[in-house]
Amino acid sequence: MAKIRKMKLGAFIHGVGGHIAGWRHPEAQPDASIDFGFYTRQAQRAEAGKFDFVFIADGLFINEKSIPHFLNRFEPLTILSALAAVTSRIGLVGTVSTSYSEPFTVSRQLASLDHISGGRAGWNVVTSPLEGSALNYGKTIDEHPDHAKRYRIAAEYLQVAKGLWDSWEDDAFIRDKETGVFFDPKKMHALHHKGEFFSVQGPLNISRSRQGHPVIFQAGSSEAGKSFAAQSADAIFTGHVTLADARQFYQDVKSRAEAAGRNPDELLILPGIAPIIGQTEEEAEQKYQELANLVSVEQALAYLGRYYDHHDFSVYPLDEPFPDLGDVGKNSFQSTTERIKRDAKKNNLTLRQVALQEATPRPLFMGTPQKVADMAQEWFEERGADGFIVSSSIPHALHDFIEQVVPLLQERGLFRTEYEADTLRGHLGLPFPENRYTAKARQALV
Repeated sequence: MAKIRKMKLGAFIHGVGGHIAGWRHPEAQPDASIDFGFYTRQAQRAEAGKFDFVFIADGLFINEKSIPHFLNRFEPLTILSALAAVTSRIGLVGTVSTSYSEPFTVSRQLASLDHISGGRAGWNVVTSPLEGSALNYGKTIDEHPDHAKRYRIAAEYLQVAKGLWDSWEDDAFIRDKETGVFFDPKKMHALHHKGEFFSVQGPLNISRSRQGHPVIFQAGSSEAGKSFAAQSADAIFTGHVTLADARQFYQDVKSRAEAAGRNPDELLILPGIAPIIGQTEEEAEQKYQELANLVSVEQALAYLGRYYDHHDFSVYPLDEPFPDLGDVGKNSFQSTTERIKRDAKKNNLTLRQVALQEATPRPLFMGTPQKVADMAQEWFEERGADGFIVSSSIPHALHDFIEQVVPLLQERGLFRTEYEADTLRGHLGLPFPENRYTAKARQALV
């Protein structure tokens, strides 16, 4: 019997939020980004709602124009390790850069989180688009790798990480007190990796977890990002403004995965959504306007500039067509910057319109609980998504989604009512990755 497809849901825990002025909301907790109690409540609320995972984003460069949440927030693996102790079933996914870290250290940290949590760890692999990140890691702006090179680094980095996670076969540690045998040396494996960017001997000094490897997420919708995800990721975090765009992306990435020899059902497509829910359409609109009205045009220009390596948009006329930026932003958030330029040209938008629109984009998933549930169902059934990563653009948004939308999805048989597994791979329906050396020995016996 074919397995019934179920929606996957993640909760984006984002402190005071990704909105540049959201911290000013009357109901916002201004220090939420560094309050463990806030993160605990959000994670436990998502777990009570039977979500698959919580998701912690990160970045490596800030300046005075950065979003307030980015200025003062937890490092992902640290806060996730703490959350592992106050949750028991929900997955724990964190962002770590492949451009500005070492694979041995990060592989060890993620494997440790996986053990601490009992097999619930996930890694959101990012390549750090902001050029300023180089300045925090002993490099110059000119040494920041370009877009294509960052993805080559990421591909090799992930190859190393997966190799290190296979350093120990699953039954390598015998721990027999009577014989004095702690481990089987034949089941310990050095990696001996020498590549274009990394030289790593191994083995890793921690074993595989109950789920084998941490689950790999990838956030990026450029051509390089889609190819990387199709080759190596278990899930991809993306964003779309129409179902047509979402379906095209879904089909594209799934086809790339199949062409790479993978089962396309084992690569999950999870668009990010920021729902605003009201008991009426008017109430939802009022909530949106309350948020939008917190933003000045100066703040909106600063927010827009971040996508373009903190380009200074204040030098352009506000009410003339969006400026021709040439290659500005090409080496930053590439898919986003190209979308903004394309939409501005297509719709003949002014700089003011673009800035305010990007600062507070009108959520597609906005309205009554019934409307939001209907849209989620349509995107899921029309193969625009395998599920969603739900962020909170306004206070209580996650709570509203869990309390008012999730029950509707459950009634329709689209989302679980109880956890069926206790690892992140189990929640997501992903296969256990067999240790490469165990697989090779098994194949040799056939």
